[in-house]
Amino acid sequence: MATIVSKRLRKTDIEKRMTIPSKSLNCFPALSGSEHMVDFDVRDECGRVWKFRIYTRKSNNKYRKPVLTKGWREFVCRKELSIDDKVAFYMDKQQADGSVEYRVTVQKAVKVFGAVFAHKPFTGEVSNDIV
Repeated sequence: MATIVSKRLRKTDIEKRMTIPSKSLNCFPALSGSEHMVDFDVRDECGRVWKFRIYTRKSNNKYRKPVLTKGWREFVCRKELSIDDKVAFYMDKQQADGSVEYRVTVQKAVKVFGAVFAHKPFTGEVSNDIV
């Protein structure tokens, strides 16, 4: 599996949308024609499939500023993610047909006296409560 994005989450990532580095955009499903958004499925470490949307600026500006919008907040709430937790997206090419599967992993921040000491893999089930 090839890592597409690995990121420590910030306030905006938790409260609104997750920003993605522009250089990683070409690893996600292609935007067709003049489209500025595309939906795709991602499997988490528990086997659950999440539906996310990548959104970019509508103009032909070279700074497209991709973000994850649709589905992202539900993922954050269900996984009970916080600032300083880490997420990583992976692309896994499947068999001969060339299809691609996307995966996401979560690492929860371990804090000692408010400072991040380490990160541990998320192994729990998702919360049923949506905030």
